[in-house]
Amino acid sequence: MAAMTAPAAAPSAEPLLSTKGVTRWFGGLCAVDHVDFTLPAGEIRALIGPNGAGKSTFVGLLAGRILPTEGRVTFAGEDVTRLPAHARMARGMAYTFQITSIFANLALFDNVALAVQRRLAPGQSLATEVEAALARVGLDDRLDQPAGDLSYGHQRLLEIAMGLAQNPRLLILDEPTQGLSDGEIEGFKVLVREVAKDATVLLIEHNMDVVMSLADRITVLDMGAVLAEGTPAEIHADPAVQRAYLGG
Repeated sequence: MAAMTAPAAAPSAEPLLSTKGVTRWFGGLCAVDHVDFTLPAGEIRALIGPNGAGKSTFVGLLAGRILPTEGRVTFAGEDVTRLPAHARMARGMAYTFQITSIFANLALFDNVALAVQRRLAPGQSLATEVEAALARVGLDDRLDQPAGDLSYGHQRLLEIAMGLAQNPRLLILDEPTQGLSDGEIEGFKVLVREVAKDATVLLIEHNMDVVMSLADRITVLDMGAVLAEGTPAEIHADPAVQRAYLGG
């Protein structure tokens, strides 16, 4: 009698983040077109697509920086469609911008302290939490340096530290490796894998080596709609993705 194969573990009944029919018009332009999207807890998901595909608008809809024309956004079982960004952050979202959003005149310590203060529990040390967040991105030796004096790549790392300092359930990283050296990119990959042990990661990234080596699954947007979704191997082999984005 053939040995029985153990059944695969059942997926979580409820995704951490999902959208249903999310659409955004800007005048006569449909930037995001009826997107259905599901992100399970614990996954590293990459969102890719050609320039103008609607990635930044879609992520803005997820994070609450932009409100949809129609459709619904659900986070941790709650309809957050009309909640502003700060209310979504309070529920466990953290979003690092494509363009850095640090406070250039403040020291690195103070930048991260502003993020830590949003979730600091009684009895926790602000200094300890700040230094731990900066240590995760390799900037703990620059506590007193003004953020504006950092290189662009290090400013991106500071912004990631500010996101991590919030202990998010979902960390959204928008072009995080832009401006990083090859060595820093390798360190970033290690960091994301570590973060993913405790949080879900949504990565918007043009560096396909980073995408293919990190992502559990990839969602491809084109002209505001989902073109394809699958594992890195499936996306790499998809003829429609090759034509639209990968240059195949």
